Amino acid sequence: MGGLFFYTLWAGYLGWQWRRVRTIQNEINELKKQEKPAAVTPEGKPVEAAPSPVELEIQKFTEERKELVKGSYRDRHFNAGSILLGFGVLESVGGGLNTWFRTGKLFPGPHLFAGAAITVLWASAAALVPAMQKGSETARSLHIASNAVNVILFIWQIPTGIEIVLKVFEFTKWP
Repeated sequence: MGGLFFYTLWAGYLGWQWRRVRTIQNEINELKKQEKPAAVTPEGKPVEAAPSPVELEIQKFTEERKELVKGSYRDRHFNAGSILLGFGVLESVGGGLNTWFRTGKLFPGPHLFAGAAITVLWASAAALVPAMQKGSETARSLHIASNAVNVILFIWQIPTGIEIVLKVFEFTKWP
């Protein structure tokens, strides 16, 4: 579960970088609107001048965007999310089945309910991908929000998971 938690954070980082790739062009376009036309001589030739602060900012963002595009964050985020969904659901269902087979029952409580909510949030975030690919900002915002709630639930679930592991160790007959 610790691996899934850190992989969740990694997938979030990749998603944040992919978002930056998409939004940095908007910042460049806004700066281009602020750019003043180049001065020209009476003969119509451009006057050589040092780049303005706006031009320098545009250059900086353009270079940053080129570097971000090289990172292939879209594909890496999609792949990380797919792996997280697959292994996360497997671990979630497997954890419940393990408890059932060992004890003959499930223990309703914070860990079980948070785990179920996390699994549902993984699935709902993945279900929003087709709408996001069509450009839906609502789907994108819901995707981000559900994953943010997911991380919060995951953080909240860590202490209850440790308690469960300690209880299992306490009641386990060791060879």
